[in-house]
Amino acid sequence: MSPGRRRALTGAYATFALFTVLAGQFWRNLLGWWGFGAVVLVVVGGAIALVVAERPTWIWRRVPKSTIAFLLIATLSIAWSFYPGASALGVAITLITTFVAVVLALCLSWNRFVQTLAGALKWVLVLSILFELWVAVFVRQPLLPNFPDFEVDGKLPMAFYWSRALLFEGGPIEGIVASRNLLGMVALLGLIVFGAMLAAGTMRRAQGIAWLVVAGVVFALTRSATVILVAVIVLIALGFAAWARRTEPGRRRGLYWAAAGALAASVTALVVLWNTLLDVFGKGEDLTGRLDIWASVIGLATQRPWFGWGWVGYWNPLVEPFDDLAVRKGVTYLQAHNAWLDVWMQLGVVGLVAFASIVIGALWRSWFLAVDRPMDAAGRSLPYSAASLLPLLLLVALIGQSLAESRILVESGWLLLIAIAWSTKRRQWEHEPLPADPPPVPAFRRPPEGDA
Repeated sequence: MSPGRRRALTGAYATFALFTVLAGQFWRNLLGWWGFGAVVLVVVGGAIALVVAERPTWIWRRVPKSTIAFLLIATLSIAWSFYPGASALGVAITLITTFVAVVLALCLSWNRFVQTLAGALKWVLVLSILFELWVAVFVRQPLLPNFPDFEVDGKLPMAFYWSRALLFEGGPIEGIVASRNLLGMVALLGLIVFGAMLAAGTMRRAQGIAWLVVAGVVFALTRSATVILVAVIVLIALGFAAWARRTEPGRRRGLYWAAAGALAASVTALVVLWNTLLDVFGKGEDLTGRLDIWASVIGLATQRPWFGWGWVGYWNPLVEPFDDLAVRKGVTYLQAHNAWLDVWMQLGVVGLVAFASIVIGALWRSWFLAVDRPMDAAGRSLPYSAASLLPLLLLVALIGQSLAESRILVESGWLLLIAIAWSTKRRQWEHEPLPADPPPVPAFRRPPEGDA
């Protein structure tokens, strides 16, 4: 196989794998659970083939040990799990997702990974717009999944529908992922990735602006309060990163004090303006049922505080206590709507420390890769690149989302977290922190006078 064809196949596989974790509900609604299982087998088979073809080098010092610790604790939790069968399934799914994430991190350069992520985000955004347009024009009523896993009788909660056909009413739209919060997060990731690629010069100007408009329109149509707040957090992180780049490393103490002050001020404002914020975002006093869910999860966690009830990832609705732990208006929710509470309940304090180690370690490395002046092999300073901001901004978005959703523990959230953790760990030993690709060289350039 020629190198060009091999590169194209690798890119196509990576884009398909990332699309699948970003839009897993699309496959489940379209093909059912058996069809989704077949798609997962294709993704796993492709990852195995990629490892065999690329044979990436494995250097122990470049491996985030916190990932290994967390996976070990999750696997061992089967032994003390309250629901061992569900835990075994949950551990298997987490291991598979981790395997695909590590393969992509080891076999693709960071720039290549970002390009394939951008491709997957484009597919989700465009298909979501076309899907909602089709539903609004031809179906003209809320649309159920092709293979519903519930009884289709009587009046159903709107959360059961694939789309609510609200495009022409200004949203909120759910897109192919069947959730405005998930679609809003995809749009936010698109704004981050497309914006960084455009600034770094790895995407043509007209193309980059067009995709930013698409992502912005989808972001607005989802009307997701959760993702709007996450976007504010990302903008704040971007502002502090830009400030740090303009400050010498030894003179950043004021910046860190300002960051701590901003955090304290934000918490204070949140407490003082709580009711006002709920009115602005159209939320009830219970945050759409989140307070009740958090109370139930904390109640369970305190019963087994140190090692938890056993890892399961996304809750299994067929086993106790998840069958009736979070039920609201006829909908059984299958997450704690807070990843940190979820991990505490499932793996206790021990698992929570391991999970925090993954997140904090990746955030620490991402921050310094973004703000420290890059150097070449000879120790000369290089210009900053917008591409080196991407790991930080993506990770901040995932962390912000983790406060109101548990998505960081499954599918796209977990894959991106692990990929960032492993990629930044590898870059600790390189000179240039995640540079942008060099701009394309014209096929012909007239040499300046004096050139031979």
